[in-house]
Order: sequence, then structure tokens, then C-alpha cells
Amino acid sequence: MFKIVKREQFSPVTYLWKLEAPDIAKAAQPGHFVIIRHGDGGERVPLTIADFDRQAGTITLVIQAVGKTTTALQGLKEGEYLDDLAGPLGHARHFDKVKKVVCVGGGLGVAPTYPQLRQYKQNGAHTISIVGFRSKDLMFWIDRFKAESDEMIIATDDGSFGVKGLVTGPLQEVLDRNQDVDEVLAIGPAIMMKACVAVTKPRGIKTIVSLNPIMVDGTGMCGGCRVTVGGKMAFACVDGPEFDGLQVDFDELMARAKRFDPFERESMRRFREQHECHLPK
Repeated sequence: MFKIVKREQFSPVTYLWKLEAPDIAKAAQPGHFVIIRHGDGGERVPLTIADFDRQAGTITLVIQAVGKTTTALQGLKEGEYLDDLAGPLGHARHFDKVKKVVCVGGGLGVAPTYPQLRQYKQNGAHTISIVGFRSKDLMFWIDRFKAESDEMIIATDDGSFGVKGLVTGPLQEVLDRNQDVDEVLAIGPAIMMKACVAVTKPRGIKTIVSLNPIMVDGTGMCGGCRVTVGGKMAFACVDGPEFDGLQVDFDELMARAKRFDPFERESMRRFREQHECHLPK
């Protein structure tokens, strides 16, 4: 069992756990993920490691309550224990020596972008960060990003903070005035990463993305997380989760992600019915 030593609520649907997991913290690297499970018959949920502290023996996860399991897990409090935590899984990110990099994080993807941004900075790169949220009330970790960025741009879909619109607008503008960008990192919803690649591909800029398709075991056995990269099949859990974004078939990735939508909606409906307070009128 793994103790939740810190819990923080960023928004009604986004929350942070700092978990006591010394062995995982010791081995964790940017790009790694873990799989969590809680309760008898609980669903296995893959989550990218947002931060790690080797000295304290902790890892940090940022979670969004979008389905039955992540909504139920939101009820766990600081000091309580998570049943199962497996990791670190996947390939650690290999960092080439670059002089200038743009790190783009969208929504929940802001969390796993952070440790990579920090590593780029520690490696001596000039760092430009672009973070996007639907609205101001969903923002988090702005101070962390500022501390590791030579330049930072914040975008919100509704214009409630920073630049109004999607992250692709600022990305286009940054690349227009920085012809010497060596690499772009983009982590967020598949549609966002696809849009970022549409900006970088015509320029021939190396673009790294982090894929998080449906997966069960995290060892390549179930095949649920298969993706097509460069015309060849790969498994996100063992071959990724980081891939060359210019080679990813995003249309296939997004189509496969919708396979279980009806089942997820039904599971959420049943969960809500079970937890409603049925008081006599």
C-alpha cells in the first residue's frame, strides 16, 4: 500500500497526489509512467509521473476526474493509502543536446511536461514554455513553469487568462520569431498534439509527443495501447510513451480511443446512481 502524503485540489475535477513510493522515486525519470489500482476489482489506470523526489521517496501524480475510476479515486484523502502502484513503466526520455526547445503542455498534459522542461533547463537549453487550459480556474503549476522557462506563454480557450485560443497560435508565433528552435515537446490531448505537429512538420522541426492510449497491463501483453508510428505498429506502454510526433498516425489513435466510449459512459452512469443521496421528498 502507498500512502498519500499530500493531496491538493486544483479544480473541481483536477487533483494532485504525492505518494510515498521510495523504490519508484529512486528509479523514476522524465517520461516514465505508473499504473495505479485501488479496491477489489479496481480498474488499472496509467498515469504519467509528474514529478519525483528521490530524497523524500515520493512521486507526484496529477489526475483528472473524467471517468468512474478517477472520479472515485478523488475521494481518497491525505493520509490514506492507495492499494497498488506499479512502475516506473515505459522508456525514460532520452534528451539530445539542444540549444533551444519549446515545451507545449495542454490541460492535464501540463503535469508530465514539467519534469521534461526542468531537465531541458538543467541540460543548459534555452526553454520556451507554452501552457494551455480551457479556462483560468483550471490552471495549475504556473510558478513551477516560470521557474524553469526563459520565456512562458499561457493560453486559455475562453480568454480568461493570457492569450485567448489554442496553444497552436502561440506555437506558430514562437516558431516564426525563433528560427533556431531545435526541438518541440508537446503533451496533451491527442487532438492538441496532432495540431502542434501540423505546425512543426512543414518546418521539419523534431517534435516529441507523449501518447496515453487505453492500456491494461503496461507490459505489452494486452495490445490495447497499440499505435502506428512511421507505418509500423508499436505499443505505447513498452515502446513509448514518447514518440516522434511527425510519424504518429493521430487519426487512428483518436479513433481507437473512442472504442470504449459507450462502456465508459454506462459505467459512469451506474457509479453516479449508486452515490446519489436518495432522500424522501
